[in-house]
Amino acid sequence: MADADDVLSAEADDHFHDECGVFGIFGRQDAAAIVTLGLHALQHRGQEAAGIVSYDGTQFHVERHVGLIGDTFTKQGVMDRLQGNRAIGHTRYATTGGAGIRNIQPFFAELADGGFAVAHNGNLTNAMTVQRALQKQGAIFSSTSDTETLLHLVATSKERDLNSRFIDAVRQVEGAFSLVAMTAKKMIGCRDPLGIRPLVLGDLDGAWILASETCALDIIGARFVRDLKPGEMVVVTAKGIESLFPFEPQKTRFCIFEYVYFARPDSSVEGRNVYEVRKRIGAELAQENPVEADIVVPVPDSGTPAAIGFSQAAGIPFELGIIRNHYVGRTFIQPGDSIRHMGVKLKHNANRRMIEGKRVVLVDDSIVRGTTSQKIVQMVRDAGAKEVHMRIASPPTSASCFYGVDTPEKSKLLASRMSIQEMAEFIRVDSLGFLTIDGLYRAVGEAGRDSEQPQFCDACFTGQYPTRLLDFEGHDNVRTLSLLSTSGA
Repeated sequence: MADADDVLSAEADDHFHDECGVFGIFGRQDAAAIVTLGLHALQHRGQEAAGIVSYDGTQFHVERHVGLIGDTFTKQGVMDRLQGNRAIGHTRYATTGGAGIRNIQPFFAELADGGFAVAHNGNLTNAMTVQRALQKQGAIFSSTSDTETLLHLVATSKERDLNSRFIDAVRQVEGAFSLVAMTAKKMIGCRDPLGIRPLVLGDLDGAWILASETCALDIIGARFVRDLKPGEMVVVTAKGIESLFPFEPQKTRFCIFEYVYFARPDSSVEGRNVYEVRKRIGAELAQENPVEADIVVPVPDSGTPAAIGFSQAAGIPFELGIIRNHYVGRTFIQPGDSIRHMGVKLKHNANRRMIEGKRVVLVDDSIVRGTTSQKIVQMVRDAGAKEVHMRIASPPTSASCFYGVDTPEKSKLLASRMSIQEMAEFIRVDSLGFLTIDGLYRAVGEAGRDSEQPQFCDACFTGQYPTRLLDFEGHDNVRTLSLLSTSGA
């Protein structure tokens, strides 16, 4: 028999899981409360667990909980335990290391010269390689998260001051990382040299803020200052802010899927409003994949802006033909045979009045395994649709992500083993169309994709990864690590 958890887990497994969100503030007495609000705005980037570390001038305080921000950090007494005028926080979905309290960030440790906390959005593609080298030297890891590797690298660095030790650490890791760290005297933000993951700088009445997205600044009334540049490290102290560039300059490769799905529509990412980009994506999709139809229906919620753009460009009316239930719980339904037949209807229901007798264009952001798309198509047909066409606001997803997005292995991605026609037959639509990679680039403001030097990380569509994937290729890179050198990096 299946229960509600089984059904919801099966549906969740057919979507990309959001990565993580980070937030930090320096110089505000209600720091932890501000971080809680910021993390609430970033909840879409991870709903599994969250943590906050604060500092009150004497000691650090750590709270880490499984669950949503609003269900955990608003409980009586939690904020009372997070005193101080600086704090960093993290909301997560497990991409590396799995679930569990021990993997909840920020990670905190007492180092030789004081406490150090760090939170990380992204994924280190050589973390296991580095960990093996550290373990051979006697290091003991208390989690299975790649982020803990950074703690050990900072702790074991032979450099004399914290800034130099932090730089020494980040130079030894590869992959995608946007980091927020904190000590008794400073807050540090850092992006990887390719700038794969976002990180922004804000100001709230003189208090400096670091956050994954601008929507986290909006919720607290903070001023957006700028995006951190790829490869940039900012150090915030009581004296102000300092900008450093510890990496050799490289051509940036920001994750293009942030525009398709991950970022909140009301955020501005790398100078582009996400909602506007998604509408342009829909317009490009309509031009590349025209279809005669009566209504355009988004698969809520992620398909909505693209569906609006598709409708406007195609001249086909936009309708909310599918209604999403935002209040699905995991415990109120008793197990039973009937639950197996509810499937996607736990979260979505067809609006029959809008659909019956119509030729429907369904717009969604992506197809992963295809099972959820299959159920949604059948639901629309059961509601009386005359025809069902599906348009996808991204290219076919044919490769796994190794940069902080939890995706199925390549063999389980529908586009990796089927042609578009075969996919159409599998999900039982009258036609299926995807946005081209050049169409996606045009939507974000580029003339097209530079095949020699792509402007973004688009590996999930092209299989062209911008960094080495040492942990996933079976290679060992210990020879390049400064932790094995007497002179350091």
